[in-house]
Amino acid sequence: MTATRGDGGRISGILHNPRLSGEGRTSVPERPTEETSGAPVPCRVVVCRDCCCGSPKVTGDHAAQTARLRAEMPVRISDCLDVCDQANVIVVQPSTAGRAAGARPVWLGLVNDPEATEDIVTWVRAGGPGVAPRPDILDLYAFTPPRRRTEP
Repeated sequence: MTATRGDGGRISGILHNPRLSGEGRTSVPERPTEETSGAPVPCRVVVCRDCCCGSPKVTGDHAAQTARLRAEMPVRISDCLDVCDQANVIVVQPSTAGRAAGARPVWLGLVNDPEATEDIVTWVRAGGPGVAPRPDILDLYAFTPPRRRTEP
């Protein structure tokens, strides 16, 4: 994707929030898709890091966990996902192939030790949701997030 800045300059691969200006302006890398990259999109993980997840309230080396995941797959850091009773929360999003097979994101909670992180890495390397069967050990961490109500 190519966009044009207000000063006429071209921006390739970056989306800018037009509501923000000056020093408050933020840019977000364009989310690759099969159409924009020409290659299938791999599994991604979302790691909650806010009020409980990633804080001293929860045991574990949060920086090492995030670094380990980032070494193997695309990682997004999220604000609170509103499931603090499950901290640390990691959501594994299916790859293009997994989505084509009907897979949905898998929410994993209480991922507080390096062994659990390695189990996630191994599963994602094998293809993740919809491509590789979820290892039995990860069934212990899987949970269904509460549905969010929308206020009228």
